Amino acid sequence: MNNLIDNYGRRIDYLRLSVTDRCNLRCSYCMPAEGVEYKSHYDILRYEEIRDIVEVAVDLGINKVRLTGGEPLVRPGIERLVELLSAIKGLEDISITTNGTLFAKKAVLLKKAGLKRVNISLDTLDREKFIQISRRDEFKNVMKGIEAAFEYNYYPVKINTVIMKGINDNELFDFIDLIKKQPLHVRFIELMPLGKADNKGYLSLARIKEMIEEKFKLIPTTVVSNGPAFYYKIADVAGTIGFITPMSNAFCNSCNKIRLTADGKIKPCLFTDKEIDINTGEKINKEVIHQKLIEAVKTKPYTHKTKADTQRDMNQIGG
Repeated sequence: MNNLIDNYGRRIDYLRLSVTDRCNLRCSYCMPAEGVEYKSHYDILRYEEIRDIVEVAVDLGINKVRLTGGEPLVRPGIERLVELLSAIKGLEDISITTNGTLFAKKAVLLKKAGLKRVNISLDTLDREKFIQISRRDEFKNVMKGIEAAFEYNYYPVKINTVIMKGINDNELFDFIDLIKKQPLHVRFIELMPLGKADNKGYLSLARIKEMIEEKFKLIPTTVVSNGPAFYYKIADVAGTIGFITPMSNAFCNSCNKIRLTADGKIKPCLFTDKEIDINTGEKINKEVIHQKLIEAVKTKPYTHKTKADTQRDMNQIGG
């Protein structure tokens, strides 16, 4: 039974868990070039505390969890958290969103711990442009991460690509060539105006879809997913293309998620500063968590603003 139903009748069954605000990249749309002030080790939830919170969430109706960051793989022993979560009865799916730079080294350990699916962020297939966007030279390691996802039988393997006008919007067909070679699921994502990062270069995906349809017939399809992407296949192509449109065509009416930040705040919506604090600095009280989760869901707005009303950068929320 799901007890997490908001004031608009939406059933909340998906929790996005930010396990750290730290990252080994400096992507232009995620954080400023100089970086940000990170939370101290003592301010973030311990793995056992996260496990306790998720146990209560599952009792209330959550059945899917995605680990995010910052970059979740920079947190030491992340496979131990996956193992703790895998032991929770009723939790059906554990997945991760990663920049892929460390995934090749962690893929086998995470698989053994119980991780089922992986989304890898990759905004360009050009090494020099990758350095420009991420401000780090890690392109080869990301590609190794994608190879490792196939090697260790993660399914489906998804690529998250934020489309930016004048930066990578000329690579659409390069990504389509990629899904011709491998059964990847590339999701094009609209740039979101969050925090202090550089959010210039927004481009509506409606135009991107039109450009692709000038060359290919897009056939609606489905892919194993907890998120809001609309997927399409192309005849005789192994992979798919997805479109995630939080700005031009908000999917709030079907939103099924809440977020937990690394420092113990429940966010009912990505685009708002509204947060419910469950990190008291003391031992986790499951009755309090129960009440706070229900409170968070009941404060979930019907829709979000086109300009995010939040002071957190993307690295502190996890997207």
